[in-house]
Amino acid sequence: MILITGATGTLGDGVITHLLEKGAKKEDIIGLVRSDEKAGPLRDKGVQVRFGNYDDYGSLENAFNGVDTLLFISASEIPNRLSQHENVVKAAKNAGVAHIVYTSFARKNESETSPIWSIAESHLATEKWLKESGINHTILKNNLYMDFIPGFVGDKVLETGTIYLPAGEGKVSTALRDEFAEAIATILLAPKQEKTVYDFTNVEAYDYEEIASYISDITGREITYHSPTLQAYSDILKEAGVPAEVIGIFGGFAAAQAQGELDTVSHDLEKLLGRKPTSLKDYLAQVYGG
Repeated sequence: MILITGATGTLGDGVITHLLEKGAKKEDIIGLVRSDEKAGPLRDKGVQVRFGNYDDYGSLENAFNGVDTLLFISASEIPNRLSQHENVVKAAKNAGVAHIVYTSFARKNESETSPIWSIAESHLATEKWLKESGINHTILKNNLYMDFIPGFVGDKVLETGTIYLPAGEGKVSTALRDEFAEAIATILLAPKQEKTVYDFTNVEAYDYEEIASYISDITGREITYHSPTLQAYSDILKEAGVPAEVIGIFGGFAAAQAQGELDTVSHDLEKLLGRKPTSLKDYLAQVYGG
């Protein structure tokens, strides 16, 4: 039995779709949801549904009963993630889960000096708990989803002609979330879990000068890239009414890119997919080529 947490989210739903496409039996797949009102799409797929909440330890232990492999998708509520993740690992151990596949993050700096420490802290703690648990596990060091790049570029880029982001000359080896999902499905169905860590990246890294050039070529409009200070960037977003939490996340990831935190290239994703991941230029053509 394979249980997918966060089954109604984009990544979890994508994993289930790819599992079914790869021939997994519907009755062997379980989607974990927090409420019945979100379970409809999963039931339409024919997979099992169980209820559980990362904040409710008892619900997790019940949901994990009889599960062989657990896909543990990291929680989205960053302020509560430490306690939530600790609940998941403890519940999985007590329920007798044999293997956990965990969606962690790409990084180079594992100290509090990291611009994305608020995100890093819970991931690093969870990896430590997994190692200490004695449960066989696979850690996925996910780079930034390519799907998020238009958000960093800005929704008014074609109007302003400028990408305004404090990412300096830093590069990011970004890949599509759905290709992450496809690769994860392959891992979940593998008869052996010999490799404990996968670097989920593209086969090349990109900086925002290149991204501006790609969008220029695709749209026929001149797009330039300007890297302000982090403070200036934050002030602009604040004036625009962007919530402080969102500013912190976008600013942190931009600063992390500037420092080379996400400039890590691996062929792990390519090998699992059996092809090269979608290039950023091809993806941007889909977004801006209309």
